[in-house]
Amino acid sequence: MYLTHKELCIREAGVGDAEQLCIWWNDGKVMEHAGFPLGLGTTAEAIAEKIRKDPGNCRHILLYRDIPIGEMNYRETEPDVCEIGIKICDFSMQNKGFGKIALSMFLAALFGTYRKIILDTNLRNERAQHVYEQLGFEKVRVRENSWKDQLGNWQSAVDYELTEEKFRPYL
Repeated sequence: MYLTHKELCIREAGVGDAEQLCIWWNDGKVMEHAGFPLGLGTTAEAIAEKIRKDPGNCRHILLYRDIPIGEMNYRETEPDVCEIGIKICDFSMQNKGFGKIALSMFLAALFGTYRKIILDTNLRNERAQHVYEQLGFEKVRVRENSWKDQLGNWQSAVDYELTEEKFRPYL
């Protein structure tokens, strides 16, 4: 997948992105919402191997003016359903509308293959929930105290789903 809109680009991650992904994945501030406030403690080599082994290369890099600012991914959960994830990892690029634009681009492309797209987010991540709901995602359920983060703290999650009929593109 290779998508562009003005100065934003979404492209498949390659082995050459492993160093950047390693920096982001090992940063506890970036990974806190996913339950890893201490980061993943991984290596660029391990990430490169993960990229090599991904047959559909479902991991993508989000760039602004050719500079990596985040990542997006998807995985098929059923033949016509996929689950997505998105992170704007460069904090200086957050709250600028890039996530909503990139997510809109990504969703439009995925609806060429899938009838439903699902995701979950931390209940405390209200900013993300606002964006998801603006794009048409519907809250399916809240899972209170459903998992523990890396430090043993209970976390709650919100499950969302979106069909193409409900999708409200931002572009």
